[in-house]
Amino acid sequence: MMERMAQWLGMPALASENGAQVDELIVLVHWLMLILFVGWVIYFCYAVWRFQSKKNPKADYEGVKGHASNYIELGVVLAEAFLLIGIAIPVWAKAVDHFPDAKNSTVIYVEAQQYAWNVRYPGANGMFGKQDLKLVSDGNPFGIDPNDANGKDDVQLLNEIHVPVNKPVIVYVSSKDVIHSFKVVAMRVCQDAIPGLRIPCWFTPTQTGRYQINCAQLCGSGHSGMTGGFLVVDTQEDFDKWLKSKPTVTPPPADGKSKYE
Repeated sequence: MMERMAQWLGMPALASENGAQVDELIVLVHWLMLILFVGWVIYFCYAVWRFQSKKNPKADYEGVKGHASNYIELGVVLAEAFLLIGIAIPVWAKAVDHFPDAKNSTVIYVEAQQYAWNVRYPGANGMFGKQDLKLVSDGNPFGIDPNDANGKDDVQLLNEIHVPVNKPVIVYVSSKDVIHSFKVVAMRVCQDAIPGLRIPCWFTPTQTGRYQINCAQLCGSGHSGMTGGFLVVDTQEDFDKWLKSKPTVTPPPADGKSKYE
């Protein structure tokens, strides 16, 4: 029923396992808003008819004597508390407290900048190179230490993310300049990208396809054009072939200069 309701509301296609609970919450919120809207319209029409000047030539300053409105308000508060405590908080808690095992997941670094997405995959050894904010530059947006052997086989791309289907994806999100927000609507995932922080989020894609990455924070004059990034969900075989076809990127020599100094 929830899936049919989501389609009726015109919600975007869902392509992740954990996004179903997000859709369920959105549908329930819309049901509550619909009930409140219909109720207020009915009450408005009743009030206009009931208290018209012909039937009430003299104003009554005592107001409402019954408690029906209080009960209705209490019911609305309880419904909202249920949505928040019973559904929203558990969904959030699951997302932040039950991260999948990195060994069984696709782990990616994503660093936003005005106005693009830098993406980094670990190399064949499965380990990322060490990072240092002092090493961040135009040629080294992640601040990878050029002397660390683990970073010499990493794969670095721009605006292009590929992940295998039916396998958890852990994305560590950060920013090179201002606050951005990494949002993939089809995966029902949205995480702010904050300079100096590396914040993890995760999802499990369930359908192969190509999905747009949006920036959900106003990040400058070119914010509206920050739509060139795409997340592509492949089969495991296609993903492995794609990753092997990408050249490794060795960070440029450290020059001691930092974008943040």
